[in-house]
Amino acid sequence: MARKNNSEEGGNGRTSVPRHLLVIRTSAMGDVAMLPHALRALKGRYPDLKITVATQPQFKAFFKGLDVDFLDVDVRGVHHPMRKMWILASEMRRRGVDAVADVHGVLRSRIFTCAMHLHGISIARIDKGRKEKEQFIETGGRGMAPLRHTVLRYCDVFRSLGFEFDDPAPAVRTPHPNPFGEKHGVWLGFAPFSAQPGKTYPEDLSRELVSLLVKECERLFIHSGGGAEAAFAAEMERLYPNVTALFGKVRFDGEIDLIANLDCVVSMDSLVMHLASLVATPVVSVWGATHPSLGFHGYGLSTEGILQPDMPCRPCSVFGNRPCRYGDFRCMREISPEAVAAKVRQFLGH
Repeated sequence: MARKNNSEEGGNGRTSVPRHLLVIRTSAMGDVAMLPHALRALKGRYPDLKITVATQPQFKAFFKGLDVDFLDVDVRGVHHPMRKMWILASEMRRRGVDAVADVHGVLRSRIFTCAMHLHGISIARIDKGRKEKEQFIETGGRGMAPLRHTVLRYCDVFRSLGFEFDDPAPAVRTPHPNPFGEKHGVWLGFAPFSAQPGKTYPEDLSRELVSLLVKECERLFIHSGGGAEAAFAAEMERLYPNVTALFGKVRFDGEIDLIANLDCVVSMDSLVMHLASLVATPVVSVWGATHPSLGFHGYGLSTEGILQPDMPCRPCSVFGNRPCRYGDFRCMREISPEAVAAKVRQFLGH
């Protein structure tokens, strides 16, 4: 499809499309990490479009390689008071922003877009499909088709502002610098953690899975946050000579570069899955309380890598943040370490 200049006629009856688009998505990490797919497709069609992404500073690494500017948003600090969002709106108007895409859809972003609208700026907000997602949870997805992917919902917001472009193609693998030096043999990643217990692989099963994965590769990298997660990863590093605990060794940009050099990543429904999708690294993903058909599977990743139990009680939550009716999130125990290791071997061709 031929590229369209910003001055050409857009859709929805508009005679032109915006020239400076402000895109708002400040959290959560996985949702922000899905946004670059949509922006890549938009910029591919409108290369002269100026895009400013309003997000938290630590997420800038997700947008590496994209020609976008940033507006640092500190939702816990200077921009926490709602009145600050009105002041920020005035500043954005002075910078020449002529359209705002709210792909977050929370109270704070709604207040901001209302302020922009009062300044005469075109706005569009995401349709998160809350009702159909709740229906999916209530029915267990039985009789329902997979819901629209979050990345495509982002694209819908841009299109409602008059932009016309195709859905994003999956990312392709490209060379990335390796923060851990020259690679020899098979390198794997393992990300057993999530912010929610319904999306976290149990610790005893994680230990068993590490013991299996270290036999399949020359190096195994464990992705984690701090605290107990880092302690687990550090313990695995002490037990196995080919394990590397990543916490404190790399930042987001280095972690993404490392993932781009891995042969496969084992992840839950969490950030690392989405980082891998940005660099087209194969992923074996384990799902418990949540479900990939709710629109949160890593964009462009093979569905062959999905492992999920067939249980009448799941999915029980869109985001994994609801209590388990049994109190133990037994769904996360239904996918055995042996099953995960077998899927990894399948991806590796072993």
